[in-house]
Amino acid sequence: MANPPLAAARIPARRVGGVLVDRDAIGALLLALSLPFLFLHERFQPDLSIGVSSTTVDIRLSDLALLAVVIAALGSAKRYGLGRLRAARGLWLMGALLLAWLAFETIRPASVHDDLFASRVVTAFKLGEYALLALAVPLLVRRIEDLTILLGAAVLWGAVATAVAVAQFFGLDIFGAWNPGWRQPSFLGHHDFASLSAIATSFAAAGIVAGRRRMPGPTLFAAALVAGVVGLIIAGSVTAAAGFAVGALVLAIASRKRFSPSPRRLLALGAVVLVVAGGITAVRADSLADFMRFIGVRGHETPTGVESYSQRTVLAYIGFRIFEDHPVLGVGWQRSSRPDVFEPYLADARRRFPDVVALAFPSAEHPWGVQNLYIQMLADAGVVGLFLLLAVGVSALVLASRTAAHASTPWAVGVGLMTLCGILTVGGVWGSLGIVTGIPLQAATSLLLGLAAAGAATVEDESSG
Repeated sequence: MANPPLAAARIPARRVGGVLVDRDAIGALLLALSLPFLFLHERFQPDLSIGVSSTTVDIRLSDLALLAVVIAALGSAKRYGLGRLRAARGLWLMGALLLAWLAFETIRPASVHDDLFASRVVTAFKLGEYALLALAVPLLVRRIEDLTILLGAAVLWGAVATAVAVAQFFGLDIFGAWNPGWRQPSFLGHHDFASLSAIATSFAAAGIVAGRRRMPGPTLFAAALVAGVVGLIIAGSVTAAAGFAVGALVLAIASRKRFSPSPRRLLALGAVVLVVAGGITAVRADSLADFMRFIGVRGHETPTGVESYSQRTVLAYIGFRIFEDHPVLGVGWQRSSRPDVFEPYLADARRRFPDVVALAFPSAEHPWGVQNLYIQMLADAGVVGLFLLLAVGVSALVLASRTAAHASTPWAVGVGLMTLCGILTVGGVWGSLGIVTGIPLQAATSLLLGLAAAGAATVEDESSG
């Protein structure tokens, strides 16, 4: 049942800010209330450490919030069944195969004999834990009211994060702020902050091409636009800017047939892309200038410290070399950062990049890791792992495209178009981070995958009813 009758509600239905709040909105409200905990850096959360074998398991507020969401989803499934999951069965299949393959990579002999095996098992479980969020979203977000509650919470929490980052940018030393005038982490960390801002920016971008009156919660548009764009800029993720540019292009193409955006709207969308790209370029000017020198485009000064993008190039090279020697299976879950795995490639890397300072190379004291999800997936899980990872993303994009083309207008804008742009933007963020589980970036990814599934379920409900 896609839209349960209000007669079944045990509490009075009320409208709060134009949104219908009744018994059936409780699940969406709980999901919305979980966002401040899911999008908060672990260092700012109290935790309980439990010893398990040779490692420890840390239970944080984000874990408890996710547990509450899963329980609410199970309650919804008991009341209305699992029919809402059927439309996204291709996505669930690819996700299950990916998790199964990574479980194999975790327990294969090379991984079991690793002295960090116990901690690797914990991170693998954390990956599965956060994947449950994607399953919970379509079970809890059934109506336009539910969608508005969830997106409203994401935009408002993103606005809070951006306000904190702006204060950090102008010199307020809170939540581990960086130097004034530099990129800032807010209360999340740079990549996680970029992922939260990506949701708001994608929501605003969808409203630009389709018209804010067609959005769920049209009053959220201005907040989403300002908070999202400013947040992306201050987070300073160049790969997020690249992902957003691709996402905006795909969004514009997907909206042409149904919404026929005027040239003025398309120009406005292009202007947002340019503002984001220009702002991030300004914030990361020093790092980008260093990279230009590294590739020989600008100057030939000898570096004196670790430069972000030259180091990432070195780490990517080592990751590719690991993959070349282990193309099908990889070396095992998160093992590319182990000294015995990367050390055979260090001499070649130093010869290939002689101008990069020694500290930028991985070592036993500084096992930097690959720092790129896609390359690390190749190194750790082989071509099979990367194929399954990309298959999950493509499946979600297909569902979002279908929602944009066929769902009722608020769903088409708030889920279809927004999710198309959001998945690609967040996918860009992952290009600056390796395999790290149980973080806000993974929560954003699972949330967007779940919204893609919710949109597909709505299309199926509307076509059958």
